[in-house]
Amino acid sequence: MKKSFITTTVASAAIAAIALAGVATSGAQAAGQPAGAGSVGLQRAVAAARAHGNAFGLDNDQVLQSKSVTTDADGTTHARFDRTFKGLPVIGGDLVVHTDKAGGWKGVNAASTAVRVASTTPIVAGAAAAQTAARTADFTVNTSMPTLAVYAINGPARLVWKTQVDGLGAHHEPAGKVVFVDARSGDVVDGWATEQTDTGSGQSLYLGTVPVEATLSGGSFQLIDGTRGGARTEDANNAATTTTSGTLYTDADNAWGTGSNSNRQTAAVDAAFGVAKTWDFYKNVFGRNGIKNNGVAAKSLVHVGSGWVNASWSDTCFCMRYGDGSGSYTPLVSLDVAGHEMTHGVTSATAGLTYSRESGGLNESTSDVFGTMVEFYAANAADQGDYLIGEKINTSGTPLRWMDKPSKDGASADCWSKRVGSLDVHYSSGVGNHLFYLLSEGTGSKVIGGVTHSATACNGATLTGIGHDAAAAIWYGALTTYWTSSTNYAGARTGMLSAAKDLYGAGSTQYNATAAAWSGVGVN
Repeated sequence: MKKSFITTTVASAAIAAIALAGVATSGAQAAGQPAGAGSVGLQRAVAAARAHGNAFGLDNDQVLQSKSVTTDADGTTHARFDRTFKGLPVIGGDLVVHTDKAGGWKGVNAASTAVRVASTTPIVAGAAAAQTAARTADFTVNTSMPTLAVYAINGPARLVWKTQVDGLGAHHEPAGKVVFVDARSGDVVDGWATEQTDTGSGQSLYLGTVPVEATLSGGSFQLIDGTRGGARTEDANNAATTTTSGTLYTDADNAWGTGSNSNRQTAAVDAAFGVAKTWDFYKNVFGRNGIKNNGVAAKSLVHVGSGWVNASWSDTCFCMRYGDGSGSYTPLVSLDVAGHEMTHGVTSATAGLTYSRESGGLNESTSDVFGTMVEFYAANAADQGDYLIGEKINTSGTPLRWMDKPSKDGASADCWSKRVGSLDVHYSSGVGNHLFYLLSEGTGSKVIGGVTHSATACNGATLTGIGHDAAAAIWYGALTTYWTSSTNYAGARTGMLSAAKDLYGAGSTQYNATAAAWSGVGVN
């Protein structure tokens, strides 16, 4: 799969600054909770965090910023926070505080427990750090903007210049990365791509006749879904892949597309339907009200670039971009690709999994998992649910990835090993994809969605699946309540076991199957 880059930023819908000397709480509240439940849960989590700050290195120089709070049926609260040190954002400072219905401490999941640096005064100038960061790019650099931060992901915390480098790649695709340069020594500490993408190709083109929600305005229908947060679908008019806006689709009779790629509305039908089904899946299955759980929908831009064989999610424009494809690839607007890209937004709004090393593979795998689940949820006869990713966007029918045996693509990992973290995130994702398949379906051969799947466990075990619905519920529970930005595959196992315990009980069939499936991909 081709990889490209888009700047990713995360904006919390409700921020509460929580210092040890004083507490100011916000009205952060999970969908479906009674009025005030979120704020009460947040206040209790803050009190617990202050009392147990030594568990994650909290001190008087730090401030917690609330990102989300959810409350389970039994009253358990999970409050997610970012933090700052002496006013500087901490990369890897995120955490989730868990309290019982009375506000009692149940523990914490912290990306790092050591965030203190000796000095917040840089020796290296920001301009010099920006030049260093720009030299690491393998694309044409347009801007390189540094800001001070504390980096606390690997090893001792460091004062760094966090530099966002943006530009254009070899095929004029948007390119970007974030680079961390030590503000005392000038050494490059870390860096990763800031666009989360997937390759693909997109009546609908792929699903036959589907319902499309539109808004009547001035005697014309606009492709705006007012029932799902105002989701807009626009024609990018083949503008550069950096574009953030296009021409809103309008129609006189509310009949969209022809099923042929020669009609520019057709790809828009698939994109709009993909947004609708992804929105409905998250809301009806998990009670999530949109990508950020705030009722606001993202924008879809179709016909992006010229011959662009890619699709992407961007936090910056809160939008999806879909290329028209080239060669054997058709427009990248298939249902699982749409679900995949929007799930990057959900991940960004929750665990914020860093887009590099094992956490990056887990990020990509999360998008594959829920892109697959959207396909199952939609239950469209023209694109039945299966464990293939992107099979509709290639005229040959060859998928981008096989979840039952990821290594069939020639590069992805079936099993965990020490080398997994050095792979491209689209290939290290194989471990998570294989895990999800084994947990859902088990080992052996079976036909799913008209496709023969066959899986074996890395340890040779015979496994029985619990079904994709239960497997997805456990994955989502871990993503939203236990995983943090630095979670690796070992941490993913721990988080999913905690989620399985919450949902089904310790020692339940689902709990034991989760443990066995993770062992089945070599994560013990």
